[in-house]
Amino acid sequence: MPIPYPKEFRADVVAVARQGGKSRAQVARSFGISESCLTRWLQIADRDDGAASSGSSKPTDVDLEAENRELRRRTKQLEQENEILRRATAYFARDTLPK
Repeated sequence: MPIPYPKEFRADVVAVARQGGKSRAQVARSFGISESCLTRWLQIADRDDGAASSGSSKPTDVDLEAENRELRRRTKQLEQENEILRRATAYFARDTLPK
């Protein structure tokens, strides 16, 4: 298994790549890493920066689908609870109604 680069090194490489003065290939060559490695580091940094920002990123389709599933499950549960309460009310009301 390859030895991971230090976080400070990664941060420096990402910062230089984001400056935009050189292409990714040039930045990767100058730091002695592969271009695919640099691309992966940039993706990770973008993801981490998006997670660090407080809600400024747009929710993804996967997030929305998961939220919809959770809301549908919660709605079904509340409807079942409502039905139980309606039946219990009818059961106890029949004993208190005058005949």
